[in-house]
Amino acid sequence: MHDTERDSTASARYAGNAPGDPADAARLWSLVIPVKATQRAKTRVVTEPEGLIDNAALAAAFAYDTVEAALSSEQVQAVYVVTEDLQIAAGVRELGAIVVVEQSKLPIESPGFARLNDAIHSGELAARDAGAKYVAALTADLPTLTPAELSAVLVDAARFARSYVADSSRIGTSLLAAGPETALDPQFGYDSAAAHAATGAVSIDVSAPTVRTDVDTLDELSEAADLGLGPRTAALFAEYEQRAANESTR
Repeated sequence: MHDTERDSTASARYAGNAPGDPADAARLWSLVIPVKATQRAKTRVVTEPEGLIDNAALAAAFAYDTVEAALSSEQVQAVYVVTEDLQIAAGVRELGAIVVVEQSKLPIESPGFARLNDAIHSGELAARDAGAKYVAALTADLPTLTPAELSAVLVDAARFARSYVADSSRIGTSLLAAGPETALDPQFGYDSAAAHAATGAVSIDVSAPTVRTDVDTLDELSEAADLGLGPRTAALFAEYEQRAANESTR
């Protein structure tokens, strides 16, 4: 996909439901999106020579684009971002998200994604305390996410007490959903799709590639660009491609 096509896709992808629209009867869902401090995020993104892309900036772009798309879904009434990063907190508030300050007592090195699951639990409690009946946890590294595909997934998820969407590898989980009087019980970590299935969650298998496409490496980002990147991620990726092209001609 050419850069102009990417830009056009990014600018149009949120048309129809601007973030911050008043909730209506169709907006059943509150979403919980955990966001790592950007200094610790996207550590698998490696470039040669170094300096072609800023990992922290890329992680922030992923998060902002994911949150903005989620807020634009016609099924979403609120988005709770759980983070300890003050800059991320300020940015997502401007988009219209509710910030839950991560205050986990677990160490950063906690095994098995315990800290991530703890953050999701904190966000779920905040949403339930605010009266949310339908709550879903969504990963923050979905830079291709579109409101339409997220809405389609959430419509399907409302049919089940608890459900999940496997990521593109079918090993991880990109979304975990729970209806009224049902806890999310997050099992994120290695092979989380199987873990969620083992705890009774139903697999949602609708065609929704932008909900499944989580991105951890530059190769994955290059592949994801064909789906159309969110505006902030698209801008950073275009800058990276230009720098890489310049390096190749030296």
